[in-house]
Amino acid sequence: MAFRLLFRDLDKVDDGPNADSPQLIEMRMPETTTFTVAQHFADRPRTVRSTYSAIVKAARKLGPVREEPKKTSIHLARKTAFAGVATRRAALILTLKSANDIASPRIRKREQASPNRWHIEVELATPRDVDREVRGWLKRAYDLAG
Repeated sequence: MAFRLLFRDLDKVDDGPNADSPQLIEMRMPETTTFTVAQHFADRPRTVRSTYSAIVKAARKLGPVREEPKKTSIHLARKTAFAGVATRRAALILTLKSANDIASPRIRKREQASPNRWHIEVELATPRDVDREVRGWLKRAYDLAG
């Protein structure tokens, strides 16, 4: 757990046997914030939530999946995260882990994270967009997280 330590200015400490060492004056634990899946869909059209539900349903057909809501996205995880879902006004951005680059016009962004790991992004606007191709990418990502 992260915490913050504040020390007195060493130039102003000039007395006592520990004059050359920093002196702790305050320690604070950070405030923890819990995010929920529902918060990501507040003020979004129903289609956005339905599309997310289609992604989760497809992922759960592969095996156990944990939903891990974060500040800006929801991670889908097995042993490790295999997908991230970010909400937009009328669509979702699905980021998937991949062992290689994927050649598809549907991929809107790709990043090579390491020699054997890629992160690919696809925009999904309706549940129908979670089609055979996306489910295949989801399966490969799920297998990598396992």
